[in-house]
Amino acid sequence: MLAYPDIDPVALSLGPLKVHWYGLMYLTGFVGAWFYGIQRTKRDDINWTRKQVEDVIFYGAMGVILGGRIGYTLFYNFPAFLDNPVSLFYIQQGGMSFHGGMLGVFTGLYLFGRKNGMTFFQVSDFIAPWVPIGLGAGRIGNFINHELWGRPMETVMPWALDYGDHIARHPSSLYQALTEGLLLFLILWWYSSKPRPYMAISAVFMFCYGSFRFITEFYRTPDAQLGFIAFDWLTMGQLLSLPMILFGMVVYYLSMKKLKSHP
Repeated sequence: MLAYPDIDPVALSLGPLKVHWYGLMYLTGFVGAWFYGIQRTKRDDINWTRKQVEDVIFYGAMGVILGGRIGYTLFYNFPAFLDNPVSLFYIQQGGMSFHGGMLGVFTGLYLFGRKNGMTFFQVSDFIAPWVPIGLGAGRIGNFINHELWGRPMETVMPWALDYGDHIARHPSSLYQALTEGLLLFLILWWYSSKPRPYMAISAVFMFCYGSFRFITEFYRTPDAQLGFIAFDWLTMGQLLSLPMILFGMVVYYLSMKKLKSHP
C-alpha cells in the first residue's frame, strides 16, 4: 500500500499572495485548450479564427468558474447554502461541480454563438475535443489537494493508497484523470481528426464523459454531506451523469438521422 504523497497545496508563496496548485491546474487546462484550439483552426474544414478561440475560452472559463461553484453549492451543499447563502462565495473553502460547470459552459457557448452567428452545436462540436485537457488537469488538482478519497479496496492492489486513515483505498481522482482526461481526450482527438456530422462530436463527448464518470464513481467515496442518493450505491455524480449519457445517445441518433436525410 502506498502512502498518499504529502504535497503542499500551495505551489508558491509571495508574501501574502499564495498560488495554489489547484489554480495552476485550472490555468494548465485553459492554456492547453487554447493551444489545441489554435492548432485546430489550421485545418481547411474549420472556419474559426484565433480571436474566436480566445473569446470562446473566456466565455468557457467564466462558465466553468461560476457554474462550477454554483453547481457545487446547489447539488452538493444546498442545506449549508440555506443556512448561510453567503457560503456561495466561500471559494477559499473549495467545492466545484463538473456538472454545474458544464451548465455554466453551455450558457457561455450559447452567448458566444449568438454573438458570432453560430448555433450552439457549431460551437460545442469545435470545443469538445479540448475539454478533457481541463478535466484531466482538474483531477490532478484534486489529487494534490487530498480531495475525492477513494473507496476501500476489497482486494489490496499494488496501487492502493493510504489517505491517512491506514485503509487501502482506490486512487479515484487518478482514475478520473485517466478516463475523463487522457482516455476521453484520445477518443475525441481521434474522432474529430476528420470532418464529422453536425452534433456528432458533442454527442460522443456527452456519452463518453457520462459513462466514464458513472463508472469511476463506484471507486470514489460519496460526498460526506450527501452519502448515497438511492439503493445504497447511487451517488449524486452518477445521478447527474445519467442525463448526459441519455442526451449523448439521443443527439448522436439525431445527428446520424440528419446525415442520412441530407447526405
